Amino acid sequence: MGHLTAIVLGSAAGGGYPQWNCCCDVCRLAWAGDARVSARTQASLAVSADGESWVLINASPDLRQQISQSPALHPPAGKRGSPIKAVVLTGAEIDQVAGLLSMREREPFSIYATAATLAALAGNTLFDALAPDLVTRRALVPGESATFAGGLQTQLFTVPGKVPLYLEGENPDTAAETAANVGVEISVGDARIVFMPGAAAVTPGMRERMARADVIFFDGTLYRDDEMIASGTGAKTGRRMGHMPIDGDDGTLAALSGISARRIFLHINNTNPILIDGSPERATVERMGWEVAEDGMEIVL
Repeated sequence: MGHLTAIVLGSAAGGGYPQWNCCCDVCRLAWAGDARVSARTQASLAVSADGESWVLINASPDLRQQISQSPALHPPAGKRGSPIKAVVLTGAEIDQVAGLLSMREREPFSIYATAATLAALAGNTLFDALAPDLVTRRALVPGESATFAGGLQTQLFTVPGKVPLYLEGENPDTAAETAANVGVEISVGDARIVFMPGAAAVTPGMRERMARADVIFFDGTLYRDDEMIASGTGAKTGRRMGHMPIDGDDGTLAALSGISARRIFLHINNTNPILIDGSPERATVERMGWEVAEDGMEIVL
């Protein structure tokens, strides 16, 4: 049995940081080269039990750049090949699946996701570019595990959230527990990481799972629920988008107090002031025992 290694390929929400078309107060610092902030690509993890075969948790639109910046994911000696053997998807949002299109050069790997997520891929003919004779698509029911090299296991579990934005109707249910939005528990032996990039609420089952984990990567999209409205960058609250805020009486800091695992915010929106070293918001989350993920962060258990 090997060690559980996780590399944060990307730590930002959809659009990355700074967002290409944004000059909000937080993005403005990045465009100006302010040393208090660091650029971030869109959220994804790479995990391995042996350091040779790797599984991606989500495939962001920035995947090509993320592979380039991660020596562990570079092709081995020879003309063609990749240490990436599988991709596990937590949903079918654009920032979770668009990177699959960067893996279309006839390289064998497997995609694991719920039937709802695989149906979204099947409904978009762009993903037919992934050669079906080489890229297998495997449906997982929440609670079912998949096993990879070195004893690495992944298990999907439902998380309150919503269907992808492009599949929304007029009045989407933003807090339902369905197979359209899941988290992933990643384990090697007794070492456990829980990854939840999108969560509209914390259920007792989620809290119980997190209590067993060594490391938690949790939805850090917005610090305040009305953050995008207040910053003039959007018209929706975080909860309307399927993301509970960090702050507030019913926010993440309150909901996950008392959890002893190492806790890391990931999927951080470009408007979120926790991206700024030394900000009051960063100081608050750190005082509460949380970390803020950065691209390239590596964890070995």
